[in-house]
Amino acid sequence: MSDVTRRTFLRRTGLIGGGLLAAPVLGACGGGADGGPAVTSGAVTINFWTHDPGYVKTFTESAKRLSDAPNGAFDYTVKATQADSEALVTKMISQGAAGTGTPDMIGIVISVFPRVMTGGIGKQLLLDLDSVVAPVKDDLLRTSPYSIDGKLYALESDTCLSVMYYREDEFRKNDIPEDVGTWEELAEIGARLHKKTGQSLGTVATGDNTSITNAFLQLLLQRGGGYFDQSGNLILDSPEAVEVLDFMAKGVASGFLLSLPDPYGAPNTAALKNDKLIATVMPNWYNVYGLQTNVPEQKGKWRIRTLPRFAGGGHIASNLGGTGFAVLKDKPNTAAATELLKQTYLTKEGQLLRFQQGGFLPTLKSLYQDKDFLDVEDAYLGGQRLFDVYTPASEDSPVFYQHSQLNVLIEALGGPMLETLQGKKKPAETIKEAVAAYNSKKGN
Repeated sequence: MSDVTRRTFLRRTGLIGGGLLAAPVLGACGGGADGGPAVTSGAVTINFWTHDPGYVKTFTESAKRLSDAPNGAFDYTVKATQADSEALVTKMISQGAAGTGTPDMIGIVISVFPRVMTGGIGKQLLLDLDSVVAPVKDDLLRTSPYSIDGKLYALESDTCLSVMYYREDEFRKNDIPEDVGTWEELAEIGARLHKKTGQSLGTVATGDNTSITNAFLQLLLQRGGGYFDQSGNLILDSPEAVEVLDFMAKGVASGFLLSLPDPYGAPNTAALKNDKLIATVMPNWYNVYGLQTNVPEQKGKWRIRTLPRFAGGGHIASNLGGTGFAVLKDKPNTAAATELLKQTYLTKEGQLLRFQQGGFLPTLKSLYQDKDFLDVEDAYLGGQRLFDVYTPASEDSPVFYQHSQLNVLIEALGGPMLETLQGKKKPAETIKEAVAAYNSKKGN
């Protein structure tokens, strides 16, 4: 490796001293020696690593289309390895240190991406995509979470726009307006509803630290706050953070918000099936993976809308989650993998394919005004025109800035936040405690 020794590389990534042994073990993932002449045309097999079968389906179909195109340079075969994202990144790093067996392309979940931001890992292994995206740079959404020192190393798969899902039939039955303007108004309505019927209009997570803090981050970003700024400075200690956490704690106390250990697991599904949870804030992917998967019988009853604003300001949307696809650099198949990523993610045809295959929202701003997207109706959501909501949401969605020490902050914040949601600690105290814990642990 050019400017990082193998041992330094492993130490920086936690793969010696027990880190590698603690990671999930993958089987052989294909690929022999990574050296050899660059493939510039003809038959090529792309070693493709991802955690989600939806991406396998999308990229396989895209590769087939490119192979069949009259002027296509490559005849693609996609060889997929599917496993947990954390495990895939661990394997990529260890194989990168060994100089063999890395993938040609990998999907890195947004919460795992900080691992490649440390120790020069991303710069060592991944292709800088700045020149690839240059023609559409000003049209591209969500580049911040996958940038290192101002350069882009992965392309976001979905804008992950958070909107409000609500049961249209239950809102009508309980005389709840579908266009409530502020969170504060909705919280009052929700408290009265819970007292009357036992139903709730949202959730907070009380399980693992990631789930607990994700629910908070979604609303914090909407309110105009965040964890880090563009320069990597911690900005958690803010009036917005205290306000949002106080809002959540009061919502739990009133029953407006339902406490669940896992916002995607069995208790959540039970609450949906029993009509106890009749509204929730979730990203666009919750439609398919949360509702259609778990409560298919409620087809036609759900709708979406932009988020109520906070009275103090903020946005009408938020975001949560995401997966960035990166190309490994200096490999025989780098050019072919880059072309596959480019055609799948940076063209209208590719973006439409991604939406049709997996429900992934466009990551090009201009497509939110495109007729092929604007005319889409969703049968599960009662035939609603999705982009009547997603287009304004995309125009007023917050920016999330990634940081290599994000996991440290999540660990520092999760425990105190849970105590606040349980009514045991004041919001301002929680934020101060988390900031102090983060500052004492970061970089250790």
